[in-house]
Amino acid sequence: MNNKKKVRSMSYNAFSLEGKTILITGASSGIGKATAIECSKMGALVVITGRNEEHLNETFSLLEGEGHKVIIADLNSQNDIDNLIDACPILDGLVNNAGKGKRKPVNYLKLEDFQDVYQTNLFGMALLTKGLLRKKKLHRGSSIVFTSSISSYITATGLSLYASSKAAVCGYMRTCAIELSVKGIRSNAVLPGMVDTKFINNGTYTVEDKQKDINFYPLGRYGRPSDIAYGIVFLLSNASSWITGTELVIDGGRMLK
Repeated sequence: MNNKKKVRSMSYNAFSLEGKTILITGASSGIGKATAIECSKMGALVVITGRNEEHLNETFSLLEGEGHKVIIADLNSQNDIDNLIDACPILDGLVNNAGKGKRKPVNYLKLEDFQDVYQTNLFGMALLTKGLLRKKKLHRGSSIVFTSSISSYITATGLSLYASSKAAVCGYMRTCAIELSVKGIRSNAVLPGMVDTKFINNGTYTVEDKQKDINFYPLGRYGRPSDIAYGIVFLLSNASSWITGTELVIDGGRMLK
């Protein structure tokens, strides 16, 4: 009996996602891709979605285990959102990660700029969340994780669209935490600092911009997608079962400066 107890104790992992089904949006690259991979390593059945079929299939090929699913969907399309919801199995976790940025000074902003960025960063994920709830696709005790950004607190010239949309994500998350608590569903957000993804390597930031900016990071580097994925795994797992309405900052100490 004592030996059995020791074996059980050694194999126990509060951070395991074994037996959980997780939907991850924006899983074709960056944080979403890393999150899908890490969730699969922790035993989850992963449903990945995004617009780029080729890149999604690449993510799919890197997942561990079996039974995972790819659903192509554009969160800018209500029809795609509806099809995604219908195709989803019952979920234990939802990672609202899909996002985009646009750098433009405030005096040049147009309504269509707000519609473009907010549709992906806020409206699409809010409509997806609503639809999953209405179709009862989220188990009681599920966890919803939103990818926001420390830009909602620390911003820079030209980032008003991105920063304001990510601040809105946090406001939406906190309201979800209150309203969904009666269903036992938790709602939290991760707030990454600068992460080394295609977003910062597509010409938006020059080499000089990045070299100057990295000096504000006490740990001396930008984040890796896996750094954020580990935080998301924690918020999806039973190890965070008494955490809701929280903004988990993962920024290498950037907000200290």
